[in-house]
Amino acid sequence: MPDVKLPLSGNVTQSIFPLTINVGQSSNPAIEEALLSVASYGKQLGRIGDALIVLLKHVKLEHLPPDEEQAIVDLKCMLHEMAKVKKEQGAKHVLWPPLT
Repeated sequence: MPDVKLPLSGNVTQSIFPLTINVGQSSNPAIEEALLSVASYGKQLGRIGDALIVLLKHVKLEHLPPDEEQAIVDLKCMLHEMAKVKKEQGAKHVLWPPLT
């Protein structure tokens, strides 16, 4: 399996068939490894994304400066694309972000 090295916080490796991702030096590799036994990086990001979708549906984000508004638009677009992939892959639980 090839290594994909990203410039993040730690020397932690996770196998994602057929790749192994090495994310650099961790300040505490034991904690990183233990966290991966609870949930993969993908599952962690998915849960964070789902929580953000809930917040985006219930929080009023009016009168944002243009750069902050663009950040929210970009996030919603990314979460929408992630939801499409989840649906295509047969996930039972798919939350869709508000697009307005």
